[in-house]
Amino acid sequence: MSLEQLTDGMRDRVGEDCGLGASVKWDFGDGTFLLLDASQVPNVVSNDDGEADCTLKISIDDFTAMVGGELDGTTAFMTGKLKIEGDMGIAMKLQGVLSG
Repeated sequence: MSLEQLTDGMRDRVGEDCGLGASVKWDFGDGTFLLLDASQVPNVVSNDDGEADCTLKISIDDFTAMVGGELDGTTAFMTGKLKIEGDMGIAMKLQGVLSG
């Protein structure tokens, strides 16, 4: 899945207000990012490398598998496929946002 498809898909998933109340950045490596700023309404989804309350480092393939329900977030974290920097509580709330 391309970065553009992931970005458009995230916009569809979060809508105007996903209720997270924080900003999250996915760092896919190679200078590619997905930034969800849910600290404002409407929520903003972009590919900027901006400041975030929580940064998740994961490959695009593993992220696609997580969003598709093929890879559990906890498993990804425990096996080192997902690294979390910043507020762990926000990362834990993401499961409800992304599964919606």
